[in-house]
Amino acid sequence: MKSSLVGASLVSTLGLVQAQTIQWNIEGRHPQPHLARRAKTTYEEVISNDRSEGGYFTEVTIGNPPQNITLQLDTGSSDVWVPWNCADICEDDKNGKSGCPLGSFDPDKSKTFKHVAPGMFGITFVDDSYVKGDYFEDHFELDGAVINNLTMGLAIKTNISYGLIGVGYAKNEASGSTTDVIYPNLPVAMYQAGYINTIAYSVWLNDLDAKAGSILFGGVDTAKYVGDMHRIDIQKLDGHYYHFVVALTSLVATSSSGSDVLTSDSFPIQAVLDSGTTLSYLPQDLAHEIWEEVGAVWSPYYGVAVLPCAYGRNQGNFTFGFAGPDGPSISVGMDELVLSMTSDAANMPVFESGAYKGENICTFGIQNDTNDLYLLGNTFLRSAYVVYDLQTSPI
Repeated sequence: MKSSLVGASLVSTLGLVQAQTIQWNIEGRHPQPHLARRAKTTYEEVISNDRSEGGYFTEVTIGNPPQNITLQLDTGSSDVWVPWNCADICEDDKNGKSGCPLGSFDPDKSKTFKHVAPGMFGITFVDDSYVKGDYFEDHFELDGAVINNLTMGLAIKTNISYGLIGVGYAKNEASGSTTDVIYPNLPVAMYQAGYINTIAYSVWLNDLDAKAGSILFGGVDTAKYVGDMHRIDIQKLDGHYYHFVVALTSLVATSSSGSDVLTSDSFPIQAVLDSGTTLSYLPQDLAHEIWEEVGAVWSPYYGVAVLPCAYGRNQGNFTFGFAGPDGPSISVGMDELVLSMTSDAANMPVFESGAYKGENICTFGIQNDTNDLYLLGNTFLRSAYVVYDLQTSPI
């Protein structure tokens, strides 16, 4: 599926159509890329849509000899990190199955492993998941792009069974909070190694039912979107760029009965574009308005807003407006906002009472939150083609 480029309006073109590029596919159904580029150094990688883990993943190798590991793409963080093979969570179960099925890293098997900062790597995420461990350097390869001595995190203690490829601002690295040391993270390291001409990348997640999307470092794939590309500025926090924060300034709900302009005391809303987050999180008052529009209800049992799975076939949509009345807008359909709770169709949970009694329960893709920063995760990003420019900081 091509994304509406009112969706690409979330990023600057800033010379990217002529940049060296590298594309990684996030696996699956995707057209042969038509890359707008001048040199043969764009990198694109397939990223697979793993519904069981709730994110987009790609396979890399780390170390010498190389160890295969599958990691989740995350625009909301800035470190590459991997689970240690001896971490408690990676222990084999009684059937001999690893607790880290996507792979873990054994530093003793790499001839080029180098400890950099033992005990200085650590991140706590908003859902209380965490990683603690060491910084190390080693070879990192992704689809032919080899970075020698890339600084990465080794998760010694964690409650997450897979690692991340953080591609956010270097200022947001975990090392910044523990050592005040900022190192060249993956996008910067690719630029320094000459693989790309600009510290920027574009992300296309494809639609919910597709198995894959792609991340293209250093360029824009014009085959992935329709419409014109627009730019909006990233907002600084405390004078620095830490996250891809944009100003969400309007939201309109549209159905067969007409359109409703939704209101919130929080507008303009500071929202982070975060591919490492499955759902989207908005202020309480706005989220409740949205739930009322679609018929979602809060479930104390599941701890999320839910609705009948059949509602994913409704034709309604929400139009997100950014940067004021003259800014870009992105339409997100209901088919992207209704998520199954399980991949096992024979064991779908059902409503046991109330107006929806007997219908299958699905998670609604927009939830409520009370933080200063809100999140536009994959339920939003699948409808956009987004170019993240870390050098000049528009999006």
